[in-house]
Amino acid sequence: MDKEAKISSIVSLFPLPQYVVVLQDVDKTHLVPIWIGVNEGNAIALEMQGEKFPRPLTHDLIVNLLETLGAKIEKVVVSDLKENSYYAVIHLRVNGKTIEIDARPSDSLAIAVRVHCPIYINEKVLQKCPKADGTITDEEVDKFKEALKNMTPEEFFKSLEEAPPATDPFDGEEGGDDDEEEDKQ
Repeated sequence: MDKEAKISSIVSLFPLPQYVVVLQDVDKTHLVPIWIGVNEGNAIALEMQGEKFPRPLTHDLIVNLLETLGAKIEKVVVSDLKENSYYAVIHLRVNGKTIEIDARPSDSLAIAVRVHCPIYINEKVLQKCPKADGTITDEEVDKFKEALKNMTPEEFFKSLEEAPPATDPFDGEEGGDDDEEEDKQ
């Protein structure tokens, strides 16, 4: 099952040539950080800021090619998390058929912001990421972004492996005792 999400923020890790794009499910219960390259990060950030260029950038070219060939981008899905790498699928509609294209999340998100299509995160990815005890506040998002600036992808994924369920790996405090309630659902 997929849950709709949005890009909550994009964080530059300057001086490193990296960004972290942070996705948040629409229920505001999960933050999903995805480390991406500087080119894809710039492509997402510039589009979100409304920057326009006289010539198409790479992701603009991809969108133009697909539209010229009659394909419509319906949605992108961050579909899996394996061995510390996220996977994504771009869902296209061509001649009445849905086609799924394997893609990197960074490219998928750069395309999604250009065509304003929905972004989803598969439930199995969300289950591997920290869950909030309630709605995530703006203050918690800011705290999360600050923690990411000083954390490598390896450190983040290691914290997930070490953290018991319902624990926030960024504050060191254990979450509420919801195990009994979850077992009933």
